[in-house]
Amino acid sequence: MWITLSLTAAGGCTSFWKLGKQDEPDNPQLAKLLRVPEPPDLVREAAIPHGMQSVPVTGVAIVNALPDTGGPALPSGFRDMLLEEMKRKEIPNPNEFLERNDTALVQVRGSIPPGARRGDVLDLQVLTPPKTEATDLHGGWLLDTRMRHQKVLDSSVRSSEVLAVATGPILTRADHEGEKDEALQVQGSILSGGVVQNDRKIGLVLRPDFQHVKMSAAIAQAINKRFYFFDGSTRRGIAEPIEDDFIQLDVHPRYRNNVARLMAVVRAIGVAPESSNTQVRLTKLGERMKQPSKAADAALQLEGLGEPAIPTLLEAVQSSNPELRFYAAEALAYLDRDEAIDPLIAAIRAEPAFRAPALKALEDMEHHNVVEGLQRLMDSPSLETRYGAFCKLRNREDGKQKLAGQNLRGTYRLYQVPSSVKPSVVVSLRRKPEIVLFGDVQPLQIESFFLGPSGIMIRSVPETGQLRISRFQAGKDDAFAEVNNSLAAVLEGLTEVGGGYGDAVSLLRMAKTKGILPDQLAFDPLPKNLRTYYRNEGSGGSESDEDSKGFATDSESESEGDSSGV
Repeated sequence: MWITLSLTAAGGCTSFWKLGKQDEPDNPQLAKLLRVPEPPDLVREAAIPHGMQSVPVTGVAIVNALPDTGGPALPSGFRDMLLEEMKRKEIPNPNEFLERNDTALVQVRGSIPPGARRGDVLDLQVLTPPKTEATDLHGGWLLDTRMRHQKVLDSSVRSSEVLAVATGPILTRADHEGEKDEALQVQGSILSGGVVQNDRKIGLVLRPDFQHVKMSAAIAQAINKRFYFFDGSTRRGIAEPIEDDFIQLDVHPRYRNNVARLMAVVRAIGVAPESSNTQVRLTKLGERMKQPSKAADAALQLEGLGEPAIPTLLEAVQSSNPELRFYAAEALAYLDRDEAIDPLIAAIRAEPAFRAPALKALEDMEHHNVVEGLQRLMDSPSLETRYGAFCKLRNREDGKQKLAGQNLRGTYRLYQVPSSVKPSVVVSLRRKPEIVLFGDVQPLQIESFFLGPSGIMIRSVPETGQLRISRFQAGKDDAFAEVNNSLAAVLEGLTEVGGGYGDAVSLLRMAKTKGILPDQLAFDPLPKNLRTYYRNEGSGGSESDEDSKGFATDSESESEGDSSGV
């Protein structure tokens, strides 16, 4: 149904909903076509999300710089695809290049999240074909690769335009999981190795009963009244009615790192223009904020109302019920109210189900008090709380200055974070190649020598009390470094002899396995999304056994239509 949107220009908001009888055409079919549906209370009653699924992208590539642990690319469809790609890039003698023992043919996979923008980075998965001569990808580098989305249509594979490009060092699964399974040596990842090439839009698809040009325009107007930003000196709403059944949405800057939350709030916006009924609605939502089974959705609707809802949320955040307090604080955080900070910090400490969404809500708040609150969490006995808070600090411009990480020769960053609780070592397996030392981490307990990965040996020097790091590799000069016995110094010395992030991760794992790393070692101990929150009996508002269980939604349980979490 194609009707020009210029129809919406005339008249006020009320003109969206009705045509006067004098305006109805004599043709019954045309009258039915032009009749505007009755407006819904909320956007979600009329529309479902679009573009909220991640888009898988793949490519076939070459890993080089392997220490003779690669092998010839065997004849296959993968080899044919790679040869075709190499011809397009005008690489000379491609067949000879694919026969070398320091290269390996691999498949690269990634996933572009909803709302991604050009220049965003992706983690990548690297796999060798089922039949391969390669034995280990450790130390390899993925050469520039173009990645596309592929679909099977009419019994043939169709590829999209280039959606991402990829390159970077390989971190094998064996580096952090161990070498018992040889297959793990030819599988790995590249942290932030992909770069998105095009913006990904999201939107709303109107249900059949609401598909009308005026309905599309009215819903977009309601959204834009709540969500807008300034493009230079021009104020722009995030919603644009493209057709009578589709509204395109830009991601509002405040929700850049939580597109799922934005979609949930947009769908909780009221469609009708503000009126005296707004206060009635606020009163009803305030009552729902006192009922655990209804508070999560009430908080979304209040967040959708924006500034007029702040007094209601401020009242709710004073509740003695931790669940109700959390939902109110989360909504206040996205409204950039500093009253949200302390309740969210308390929720992160006390309740695992609230940690992930509370940390996400704090991440992009503009208030400087967020940094101080996150720093207080560095003394939490929960390692996932400490590392989760660390990640949010690292992502903030005013937070990373407090962390003062050390860049080890461009391979990864090393952080030493003061903490009064049990010392621990954390290794990142996503987004940022980094190692974090929490508290007073003990030195490696090396009595004589320790054999690490990739020709690395660490030997104690009794005369000086230091450690001597040596690296022996075929075809390369031997490398040496002498450091003190602190773990930070050892990791720094490892890079001096040419070790990369994979070498550091593998060395820490081996040291822990052999008992010479005394402190806790953890890989990506981040709070999990979508944990279940179990309510205590008598928590207020529980009406049945079903009501004894709630969810810290993080807006990622929104599943109707084409919606999924980021």
